[in-house]
This record gives sequence, structure tokens and C-alpha cells, in this order.
Amino acid sequence: MSSDRIRSRDVVARVVLHVLLGLGLVAMVGPFVWMLLSSFKGEGEIRRVPMTWLPEDVTFANYGDLFERLDFPTYFTNSAVVAVVTTVGNLLFCSAAGYALAKLPFPGKRVLFGMVLGTIMVPSIVTIVPLFVLSSNLGLVNTLAGLILPFLAQAFGVFLMRQFIFSIPNDLLEAARIDGASELRIYWQVVLPLCKPALATLGILTFLASWNNFLWPLVAASTEDKYTLPVALALYAIGQNRTDYDLLLAGSVVVVLPVLVVFVLLQRHFVRGIATTGLK
Repeated sequence: MSSDRIRSRDVVARVVLHVLLGLGLVAMVGPFVWMLLSSFKGEGEIRRVPMTWLPEDVTFANYGDLFERLDFPTYFTNSAVVAVVTTVGNLLFCSAAGYALAKLPFPGKRVLFGMVLGTIMVPSIVTIVPLFVLSSNLGLVNTLAGLILPFLAQAFGVFLMRQFIFSIPNDLLEAARIDGASELRIYWQVVLPLCKPALATLGILTFLASWNNFLWPLVAASTEDKYTLPVALALYAIGQNRTDYDLLLAGSVVVVLPVLVVFVLLQRHFVRGIATTGLK
């Protein structure tokens, strides 16, 4: 086969690949772009068929109604506190548990790690009822602590950190032990700095899941002062007989913005974590 034919096949394959990636990008980004543009439309234009992309009459009334009808500072603060504390807790506890399971010898380690893997396979919806009963018995229902504690350390985070820490050379840890460093100091000053990509990945996934969590805050919060943004938005924008799409789209944009900010700040470490994981 001539070199020209091989080169032409490579060009065609590259073009096809870029076309497929472009279509995938449009399919993923398209709904978010429409959501952002439609948040500046009126209710009638949002419901119009066929739909339009660019708003004919740009209006900011949707965002005004959002802040007037909702106690936005309270709901935003609740969501921020729950998401930030949950993320910090997972970064700390999951990395500590992952370090113990990856590098510290102790009886029953394999059994314990098997139990962690087993809990990953249990659907979260199955645990809602026993989790609510346990929270009620502990007096945690309708409190921010009740929204945070059940998710402060999750099995997936332990598994992710254990797999990443397992790849750290044992010689590096032994050198620190020879220098007299305790296990806590090794974990804090040696292991954690090497886990920045994995920590960034876990932080983004945990913050995203906690910020968008709807079912558990809906069950565990019974008064408006403990509602998070997704719950408040759903209860106020989606009525029994009518859905206010203008308010719902404006609220969705506000809910998405913090997640985008977190991803932009940590995307370098996130991409690095995915790339290095693929090389192991």
C-alpha cells in the first residue's frame, strides 16, 4: 500500500473523528446553551413551538422573580454549607481511609475493602428509609447536620483514593518512616500532596453530587429555612397544575453556576488525574 493512500486514510479517519466529537459536543452543550438563552425569555416564548434559540425580547424579569419569590440567600447558604462541608469531609475521611487500606497492614483489611466495594453496588434509593429512621432517632431530621453527616464519607471516594494511593511507591513512605515521621505526618505531608489530582477529581464529583442532591434534602428537611436550592426551586416553580418554566430556567442557571466555577478552578488537576490514571 502506497504512502499516499495511507496518508489519505489517516486524514479521512481524523476528519470523521473530529465530526463525531463535534456532534457529541453539540449534544452535550446544546441543552445548557438553550437553558441559558431561554432564561432571558418570557413564558410564552419558552413554550413556543417550534422552539427558538435566541430570545426575541430579552428580559431579566425571570431573575427578578426568582429573588423576590424565593428566600434566595437562605437557600443558597444552606446549599453552600452542605456542599462545602460534605466535600471537605469526603476529601479528609476518604483519603485517610484510602491510605489505611492501601498502605497500612492490619487484620481484616481485605474483608473491610470488600465491604466498601459491596456498598458501592447497593442503590442509594434503597438506603433512604433506614437512613431517615436512623436520622430521626438521632434527632437529626430538619437540621443541616442531618443533610451532611450521612454523606460525609462515601464508599466511592474511599475506593478512588485507595486505588490512587496504592500506586505511590512504598520506598517513599519507608524513607519517611526511617527519618522518624509518624503515620499521621506521612499521610499529611507526603501522601496528600501527591494525591492532588485524585483529590481534585473526588472534590468535583462530591461537590456536584451534594449541590444537586434533591431526594435526601426533600425527605430530611421539613421547614423552609432548611431547604436547599434544588428543593426550593422545585417546590416553588413546579406547581400542581402549572410549571413556571421561566422561573425554573432562571433558577437552573443559578444552580449550575457554582458547579462551573468549581470545575474551572480544579479542571487542571481533574484532567491530570484522569490522564495519570489511564497510564497506571
